[in-house]
Amino acid sequence: MEGNEVLTEVKDEVMEVEKLRLEIHNLTEWKSIDKRVTELVIPSDCCNEGEWSVLDVSELKCLKSIEIGDGCFAETQELKLIGLKELETVKIGESCFVKYPYNPKENGIDPYRHFYLKDCEKLRELKIGCWSFSDYSVCEIENVPSLEV
Repeated sequence: MEGNEVLTEVKDEVMEVEKLRLEIHNLTEWKSIDKRVTELVIPSDCCNEGEWSVLDVSELKCLKSIEIGDGCFAETQELKLIGLKELETVKIGESCFVKYPYNPKENGIDPYRHFYLKDCEKLRELKIGCWSFSDYSVCEIENVPSLEV
């Protein structure tokens, strides 16, 4: 009987790794993120610290979905979603990755603000809300053959 109990425990642990959902609110939490995360959620009005210049999600190789609420990452200069072989869904709310979302003439286009989405072969859905990335100068979307939405 003990052998079956151990097998069940190991099986449950494997199932837990298969679906790991994490919610991040700030840079400190991001720095200690579990690299096995499969679902990443950033609630609205989070992650706006000035020292957060680059959000590079490329190390999260198990990531299947990322959902960002409204008004996040105002100070972030670059978003990199590169080489995420398991990524299926990206949802970015309104007014994300922009300093002045409702007044684009305030700063205009910033040549140092870049968005890269590359080599994500399973990505089916990319949704970006109004005003997000509105002051970014680069938006590169390449090699996403499964993209439907």
